[in-house]
Amino acid sequence: MSQPIVPRDLDVELSSVPRHWLFGNPTATAISNGVNLLFPHGERFFVRSVKYFLEQIDDPTLRQQIKGFFGQEGRHAHHHDEFNDVLRTQGFEIDRFLTSYKKLSGWLEAHTPPKLNLAITAASEHFTAILAEGAFTQQVLDAADPAMQRLLAWHAAEEIEHKAVAFDVLQQIDPSYALRIAGLVYATAVLGGFWLWGAIALGRQDGLTLRGMLRDMRSMKDRDPIVRRVFLRGIRQYLRRDFHPSDNHNEHLAEEWFAARGMKLPEAA
Repeated sequence: MSQPIVPRDLDVELSSVPRHWLFGNPTATAISNGVNLLFPHGERFFVRSVKYFLEQIDDPTLRQQIKGFFGQEGRHAHHHDEFNDVLRTQGFEIDRFLTSYKKLSGWLEAHTPPKLNLAITAASEHFTAILAEGAFTQQVLDAADPAMQRLLAWHAAEEIEHKAVAFDVLQQIDPSYALRIAGLVYATAVLGGFWLWGAIALGRQDGLTLRGMLRDMRSMKDRDPIVRRVFLRGIRQYLRRDFHPSDNHNEHLAEEWFAARGMKLPEAA
């Protein structure tokens, strides 16, 4: 619980981001945009699921980290809302998908017990931390448009920073292994399903077929085997009874990545 959680204000202009901003490749961009579509509503769900139990947390250090988590996730949601506006200006029809996504995920949230919502958040945060780690180690950010590079590097650094907060809240509220694994199953299905749906919806608007996207993904798997790296590795780790997010020693990656490029993280808010 020693890792500080520091909300930072990002100043970035996204209006000039090109349509195919990652590797100059429509498939890679559609896959990345597919998960970006999920962030605003998803981040706000994470905050709600943790906030529900805030008054039951007595540990002052964890309470302070929860507040930092709220600040970071709220800023992430705001900036990804701004990027969704850029997708609209690029001609992408995203609102049918977003309306369905919010309606379905909202129904699921309302009909899911609060402890399971918290467990879903803890597992999802594990996946996003692994996704963030890969952004720094798989040269993904170096292949991105500079504005998107700034957005995603800032987001990735903070995802790693707060990777254990929801998990630690879950352990204090209900340390049941069965509950933790139920959250993992739910998060895998929901995150994977919505991500795939969003990526296909965007890819089709660039003239891509599912078969063509799968072919492109196979050709890119040596560059970043994202399914194996995020989901298979994440599930394997999370199934360990003694697992904790801090077992992944990736806290140094953001500082090293920024320093190697003569860049700095944004200042604390």
